[in-house]
Amino acid sequence: MKAEIINIGTEILLGHIVNTNSAYLSRKLAEVGIDIYYHTTVGDNLLRLYAAIQRALGRSDIVITTGGLGPTVDDITLKTIARVLDKKLIYKDQIWQRIEDHFKKRHIKTPKNNLRQAYIPQGSRWLKNGVGTAPGIIAKKNKKILIALPGPPLELIPMVERDMVTDLKKFTHKKSKVIKSKVLKTTGLAESQVHPKIKKFLHMSGNTTAGIYAHPAQIDIKITTKAKNEKETKKNISAVEKQIRKRLGDLIFGCDDETLEAVVAGLLIKNNKTIAIAESCTGGLLSNRLTDIPGSSNYLMHSIIAYSNKSKTQLLGVPEEIIKKYGAVSRQTAKLMAKNVKELANVDIGLSITGIAGPSGETKQKPVGLVYIAVVTKNKIICKEFHFSGERKLIKFRSSQAALDMLRRHLLHG
Repeated sequence: MKAEIINIGTEILLGHIVNTNSAYLSRKLAEVGIDIYYHTTVGDNLLRLYAAIQRALGRSDIVITTGGLGPTVDDITLKTIARVLDKKLIYKDQIWQRIEDHFKKRHIKTPKNNLRQAYIPQGSRWLKNGVGTAPGIIAKKNKKILIALPGPPLELIPMVERDMVTDLKKFTHKKSKVIKSKVLKTTGLAESQVHPKIKKFLHMSGNTTAGIYAHPAQIDIKITTKAKNEKETKKNISAVEKQIRKRLGDLIFGCDDETLEAVVAGLLIKNNKTIAIAESCTGGLLSNRLTDIPGSSNYLMHSIIAYSNKSKTQLLGVPEEIIKKYGAVSRQTAKLMAKNVKELANVDIGLSITGIAGPSGETKQKPVGLVYIAVVTKNKIICKEFHFSGERKLIKFRSSQAALDMLRRHLLHG
């Protein structure tokens, strides 16, 4: 079966919000063996949306719209779909009761304009919204399927997982093939460095292929396969994954939805290690990433943002003469920051970051992007020098990524 997705909203066209719904829905459709041929974005204009839906129904078996189901006058999706189907909008008391319950739980009087969300095209079926007030809609026209979903991902995703995927499986042909992907995540090398190591896999053709994708401080390798069932897709992916892992080794830190901070957190807990962090140029970003993981109080005992030279001396005990002689951004200062925060917190590992995030503060000897990261344990001191490029926020992120990767490697190999 062929499907296409229509994303509705002038704010998407103008770039005010980033559309993540298309990527998510495409993955879900592929998983049940439905091919995606088109993505369309349409503004909040009834005539243009009407034309887009009609055109989509003319060339695809399934058309999914996202957005435009809200309670305001610019939410035109329901009205347009009713016109496409040549059906009246009819009131559903069950929907209205759910909307009222939604506001009662928040101790808010139900706004009158939300009443328009209780109407759906005659003959269609509605999908419950467990987060917001806009129901989803499933309708048919001339054996074609038209599905309308709310735009906010927090509302759309649960609706898709709970209802839409189950419905679509009923419509797919028994001989439809399943498409699955697995993403292997690496850090520590640039794309041009990873590429030669896996070059032969990027030339694969047929039902199983691989691609390389660059992100800030992270390179992903995506393995995709098409097979008659999930068991076969797993077998195909596993065969390629094993070969890639042999070539990349511990450059791979995780896969699919795993984050580097989650992997590091898991290793800290597995190894029963505690950590204290002293950050300068990253301003708490590293600590923030680690505390994004539930249970972080089990391993992160102390975190100090020693941004100024004075704070490095007063809070971390880095001698003034060391900073004067070598500078706040130096191996000597980084090592002492990590060593002293470890002793201060009485933990297993001390970690520090000090650098120049820019755009000012550089000298001929110390350019923007120069960063020192130190990891100190009872018997070991590791300090590395990095030279990062990019604007301020990117340098901060790359510094936190490098620190997490240093910590990960230490926990893996000691």
